[in-house]
Amino acid sequence: MTQLTAPATDSPSPAPPVPQTDGRTSERPLPIRLLARPEIGVFLGAAAVYVFFLIAAPPVREGAAMANILYSSSTIGIMALPVALLMIGGEFDLSAGVAVITSALTASMLSYQLTMNVWVGVIVALLVSLGVGFLNGWMVVKTGLPSFLVTLGTFLILQGVNLAVTKLVTGNVATDDISNMDGFSQAKKVFAASFDIGGVDVKITI
Repeated sequence: MTQLTAPATDSPSPAPPVPQTDGRTSERPLPIRLLARPEIGVFLGAAAVYVFFLIAAPPVREGAAMANILYSSSTIGIMALPVALLMIGGEFDLSAGVAVITSALTASMLSYQLTMNVWVGVIVALLVSLGVGFLNGWMVVKTGLPSFLVTLGTFLILQGVNLAVTKLVTGNVATDDISNMDGFSQAKKVFAASFDIGGVDVKITI
């Protein structure tokens, strides 16, 4: 006797599960997302300090005072910018400050002790700075050590070299004045130019 069976039918596929949201993964409002960014916090802090001094110290409102503030801040900002870029990338350079002193001493001693044009000292100092940066990067990549430790070692080495070499060459821990050396006036126009805007002496530092 033949047994009859119902034809096979495709069972419907189950519906995909609906993702559960508990508020932590939901889209946050734009103001909250902006406040979560570190650069926004820094900007708000700088704006608060600026507004405070505008109210508490009326001389800050003058153009000449603001030009002096910006000029003084530029010496810090020039160093802060590359260090901040390193920190954004998860690295840190402890030798940046002492490397600046090394390059300045190199330019000064080449110009004064070796009686070379200031531009020669500037170019050699730039090469020395690039060499220090290359050495730090190469050591971090090759050894796998944290950049904090590598640049700390570079900091200590450069600090000792600065004192020892300067004392050996000049007989002192400071270099001589090179303001009257050949090429100084041209270099000053490029790296420390100043001009007048509305009666305010504006200085540019590179």
